[in-house]
Amino acid sequence: MTEDFRIVQRSVNANGIAFACDECGHGDDIALLLHGFPEARFSWRHQLMPLARLGWHVIAPDMRGYGDTTRPSDRAAYELRHLVDDVAALFSALGARRKLLIGHDWGAVIAWSVAIARAVPLDTLIVMNVPHPDVFRRVIRHSWAQRLRSWYVLFFQLPWLPEAALTYAGARAVERVFTGMAQNPDAFPPDVLARYRANATRPGAMTAMLNYYRANALAFVKSAPSPPVQVPTLMIWGEHDVALGLELTEGYDGLVDDFTLRRLPQASHWVQQDAPDAVNAAMEEWLNARGLVG
Repeated sequence: MTEDFRIVQRSVNANGIAFACDECGHGDDIALLLHGFPEARFSWRHQLMPLARLGWHVIAPDMRGYGDTTRPSDRAAYELRHLVDDVAALFSALGARRKLLIGHDWGAVIAWSVAIARAVPLDTLIVMNVPHPDVFRRVIRHSWAQRLRSWYVLFFQLPWLPEAALTYAGARAVERVFTGMAQNPDAFPPDVLARYRANATRPGAMTAMLNYYRANALAFVKSAPSPPVQVPTLMIWGEHDVALGLELTEGYDGLVDDFTLRRLPQASHWVQQDAPDAVNAAMEEWLNARGLVG
């Protein structure tokens, strides 16, 4: 009989936060999927069932401050150390035996940080369209092109104005963040965009989202080199990323012991939504090659 892999909703209490999660599969081999800005757990809708069919118990939470998850009001609550602790606490609360960590955008920033700090004994790491922090700092020091691409990080440091701009007219600007960058417009039909806009206009939600940038501004310019990542790492990169240049996929020798890059030429920054079949195939190939399917 074919197993029924349904996506269900649950709440997981970890690190003092009630995380609203989408869940698929079962068991103690946990795949934890971390979304980015200005997304939600819904951004992994195309990955939950395929990963569950590979034997993983897949959990995609709304990150702290997003969607239906607890929304701390204090900016300091969004410092990277707390976000790393969230990941460790989620794996612990879920009783994880094997641990697969997957992150996109801010979720990838957090995932890199977990692996660098060795905060969790991961079995493998998959990051999407965000570079290793040392690579980002090296490139932005010398590249005016990347500085211009990253202008929004400075804009987000301003008080109240980014919130007003992004939530004006029912968060139409959030909608344009997706439609203006996507390579596959069909990936963002009206019902999908409506969900992202509704999340962005919840009371306090946009400030919480922006606090990821505001609480961690100094981390973007930190100069101390990181210890090498010892976890086998797959980077999936949509080549049509208007915020992060392709040069950020280079120069990983000495930073990651076991590094594989898969570039997807027909995908944007929103890679797992823009090109879900290609992303899922790349992950399946990687996990099979490392014996990480059940």
